[in-house]
Amino acid sequence: MLNASERRKLTETIKEVESRTDAEVVTVLAGQSDNYLYISTLWAAFLALLIAPLMQFLPWWIEYQQAFTLQWILFIALAVLFRWRPLTMKLVPKKVRFWRASNLARRQFLENELHSTKNRLGLLIFVSQAEHYVEILADRGLAEHITNERWQEIVENFIREVKKGKTSEAFVHCVEKCGELLEEAAPVTTIKNELPNHLVLL
Repeated sequence: MLNASERRKLTETIKEVESRTDAEVVTVLAGQSDNYLYISTLWAAFLALLIAPLMQFLPWWIEYQQAFTLQWILFIALAVLFRWRPLTMKLVPKKVRFWRASNLARRQFLENELHSTKNRLGLLIFVSQAEHYVEILADRGLAEHITNERWQEIVENFIREVKKGKTSEAFVHCVEKCGELLEEAAPVTTIKNELPNHLVLL
């Protein structure tokens, strides 16, 4: 997550960009888009159940009740272990991670009222850290003038910078590149500030 100084720099960049366009820009950074509790629990249950076919090979002095208890202990231990976020993310399929992050991005678009801006010129830059997911959502007024391919180019550049450990710079460069497209599609005609400029942290 960004520190206070980096967040201030991002806020100033957003203000500077919005001074040149009628569009409204909101940035959201989420630690993770879901806790994926159901997936980690299913994995723990599945691995614990695998003990059942092996019970016939247990020493004769271990009774069935003891084996059943061992199975429960294994399930609980794995359920706790799989709650460690780096391990959880490895258990969750990429398609599921991106689906949950995409859903959260769309909820944030609505919760931050980007759909209610004048002339439908709202833009959301959404990043979910645990899922390594970045998405730019543009409202109708911008989508009519800027193709998804151009937004995707900015997203890909963002991801490349983050992989190099430059998360703060990636955010700033992303906002600046978006600003260039916004200035082209919706140049400033009036002074306004409908939505907050600070980074929204989840």
